[in-house]
Amino acid sequence: MSARVNLMGDKIASKAMKGINTASMAVINSGLLPKTTIDLVLLRVSQVNGCGFCTDIHGKDLAHAGQSAARVNLVAVWREATVFTDEERAALELAEQGTRIADAAGGVPDDVWANAAKHYSEEQLAALTCLIALINASNRLGVIAAVPGGDYTPGQFSG
Repeated sequence: MSARVNLMGDKIASKAMKGINTASMAVINSGLLPKTTIDLVLLRVSQVNGCGFCTDIHGKDLAHAGQSAARVNLVAVWREATVFTDEERAALELAEQGTRIADAAGGVPDDVWANAAKHYSEEQLAALTCLIALINASNRLGVIAAVPGGDYTPGQFSG
């Protein structure tokens, strides 16, 4: 299986992807959100969007960072799992609702936002909101271009 288009090889697409990556790294490197929460959100949004490439990356990154197989494997069913903190659950719920905007009239429900606000400051919520939007953009590029997952090695993009 190969991608429909080489996003990194195309002049315009590679510029767009570099912009998304730069914005994502600003959030990730801000220190506002725990690294594990970031990675859980990135994985869950990628799963919801059906992005094999990003799901591969974020699942492997979580495992490489020392997260248990149970936590990595149960992200897809986090509501039925006991291995996530209340803070992580609030971030995962916000991530899902922010990803499935078209599924509910009115966007993210107020109760979901209020629950997240119990665990995160306004600045952290802004960072989380940006992270969710940016991984959604990345996922859509990957899904539309049919970029396959399975070949990622942790750390390969950190150079």
